[in-house]
Amino acid sequence: MNAWPKSSALLKSNEQWIPGGVVSLNRKSDPNICFEKGQGSRVWDLEGNEYIDYQAGFAAAFLGHNDPDVNEAVKQTLSEATLLMGAGPTNLEGTFARLFCECVPSADSVQITTTGSEATYHALRIARAVTGKDHIIVMQGGYNGWHNDVACNVISQLSDIGERVSPGEYPYDSLSAGIPSQHKSLVHIVNFNDIASVEYILKRYPVAGMLLEPILQNVGIVQPLPGYLQSLRKLADDHGFLLIFDEVKTGFRHALGGYQQICGVRPDLSTFGKAVANGYPMGVIAGKKEYLDYFVHPERSKRVLIAGTFNAHPLTTAAAIATLRKLSAGGVYEHVNKLGQMLEEGLKDIFSATGRPFHIARQGSAFCAYFMDHAPVDFHDIAQHHDFAFDKNYRLKLIEQGIFNFPLPIKQGSISFAHSVKDIEETLDKTKIVVGQL
Repeated sequence: MNAWPKSSALLKSNEQWIPGGVVSLNRKSDPNICFEKGQGSRVWDLEGNEYIDYQAGFAAAFLGHNDPDVNEAVKQTLSEATLLMGAGPTNLEGTFARLFCECVPSADSVQITTTGSEATYHALRIARAVTGKDHIIVMQGGYNGWHNDVACNVISQLSDIGERVSPGEYPYDSLSAGIPSQHKSLVHIVNFNDIASVEYILKRYPVAGMLLEPILQNVGIVQPLPGYLQSLRKLADDHGFLLIFDEVKTGFRHALGGYQQICGVRPDLSTFGKAVANGYPMGVIAGKKEYLDYFVHPERSKRVLIAGTFNAHPLTTAAAIATLRKLSAGGVYEHVNKLGQMLEEGLKDIFSATGRPFHIARQGSAFCAYFMDHAPVDFHDIAQHHDFAFDKNYRLKLIEQGIFNFPLPIKQGSISFAHSVKDIEETLDKTKIVVGQL
């Protein structure tokens, strides 16, 4: 029996005009559910079912869905007839840039895009322009966007990439057709937390930059081992490549200055998105002024192009300013960290009673339940030890109970500022029911 007939009908209708029926295929899931409305920590589907939401637009709605302060800022730009002229600077982009740099200590200056993928694209261009080199290093299990350099090796099959090698690299496991094989040869994939493999690549290729999430948050929550990020910083300094932190998911969710504020490592460049505007479409490239200034380099041959009709669109920029001001006012991180700890402890109690191997990984408000007996250190660790079938069933049963996590194993869950103690208690109560059923 189809529990979501209206959602199925909508998908079928959309498929007449949209390949796959969805404009971002990363959103396509089984079961197919169309969500119609969201407020705070809750969302409602076309059938009228209510859910406590831990998907949050792939972690973007950090303050909660339709945050009133953010929405009010957007409404004000509409009432004032604020426009995007396509000629000259705007007050809003300057206000945002100043506020952003005040929040993120490593940011001397910024440039603004419409998506996180654009931000990582530009960051790699800067790295190549600065160094005069072409090769880059990315992570197995990391996701950094849709473009040729990074559209690879997220949730790979071991049959496609092989068993763990260290030191060494993995084949380019493409997420897309249409990427030239010559381009793939410039991209080197290693496992997270594997310094030996980074050194292996550096001995063999002229590396322009290394791009990584400082925590892998597209295969759950895989945290850096002690000293790992510090070692990358030293290697970048010693070998002359740019260290780029992709904080599109970690930035502003874990700390006002990004995860780099927590780990104490200053990257050369950083990219941000998602939570920076509480779900409104914005990406940011930030970092050292000497590198950002390549966008306006006096020598044409070294100048990096940045352009975008909708970059710093007034509605988005107003939302981002309101978001950063609310985060800066205090209280947000204390609240979500408290709820995160409450959820983690509750899940540990529930799964401990089952005798099943598990590990609850958490960083602040972001969490993932792994069905393996230790904290994962890289993607291969997850692929070899996590119980994917149990994870899938667990997520499906939670959805039936009105608790929504994306129904794909090892995807991160996200608590928002709008979640309450009551939400966490209800989540834990329903998790007990689900685990009992399984």
